[in-house]
Amino acid sequence: MRSIPLLIVLPAVLAAGAVPAADYPTRPIRMVVPFTPGSAADILARLIGPKLLEAWGQQLVVDDRPSAGGTVAGSMVASAAPDGYTLMLTSSAFAGSAALYDKLPYDSIKDFQGVTQVAQTATLFVVSSAIGAKTVAELIAVAKQKPGGLNYDSAGIGSGTHYATELFNLAAGIKAVHVPYKGSPEAITDVVSARLHYAMTPLLTAMPQVRAGRLIAVGVTSKERLPIAPEVPSISETMPGWEYQGWFGVLAPARVPKPLVNKLSAEIGRILDLQEVRDRIARDGAVAKRSTPEELDKLVRDEIVMRKKVFKAAGVKPE
Repeated sequence: MRSIPLLIVLPAVLAAGAVPAADYPTRPIRMVVPFTPGSAADILARLIGPKLLEAWGQQLVVDDRPSAGGTVAGSMVASAAPDGYTLMLTSSAFAGSAALYDKLPYDSIKDFQGVTQVAQTATLFVVSSAIGAKTVAELIAVAKQKPGGLNYDSAGIGSGTHYATELFNLAAGIKAVHVPYKGSPEAITDVVSARLHYAMTPLLTAMPQVRAGRLIAVGVTSKERLPIAPEVPSISETMPGWEYQGWFGVLAPARVPKPLVNKLSAEIGRILDLQEVRDRIARDGAVAKRSTPEELDKLVRDEIVMRKKVFKAAGVKPE
């Protein structure tokens, strides 16, 4: 039998971090989250973490890095060692940054690879009680009476909540001032206090305020009403055909060996199939949704294309 030169074997071993997929992980995994503590992505990461610890005996350390529209977190992960020990749980905002910024410190397609989608989620549309609107139609009427006189928040420029609101504004034919924040929890506080007029926000963030009577929920962005909040109408009931569904997914550096990516994808997917995990995610108004790495890669590419079109039509520019 002809022997294989050591110079050929060694790079392959080094590329895999000298740890075969069967033995991975042998130390804690860092999950970078480009949002604030308490955000939907942070909650999902902390939901997955204990289950990975049970299965693999290694901790998942959640590292929240909210800044610059997620580009700080993205840079950390893109430049991390491709050994499977640095991952990112991000949202559709990842595609938003790629659509909005001509130059990023990384290539959103070439420097990352999908691991698995984690969840799909509708967004809650809330308004401040100060503006006197209790329905989508009433909000649109107020906004048209005061072109540019209302403002709305988001979890940051290019974020999913920013994109969803611009999508709504375009469809409704209204103009308003965008006020970006680092995350939804902080932004909602200013809608409650009437510093801001309306917002698209994760259900988990806003429903307690709605049920306490401090915010008015005028709609959800899903095609139909949600079981978690059946009293809140779908926006499509007022604007037929309008819909927005955000997503969350796990990404890895592009050069992480495929066997490690596949192992991570399978294990996180198994966790997402657990009924207790599905029920917990459903309580937050989302749906647990796993995918193959290839399906997540396609989702990211398609989202970048769609968001570029919407941001261009809305005249959105990076700060």
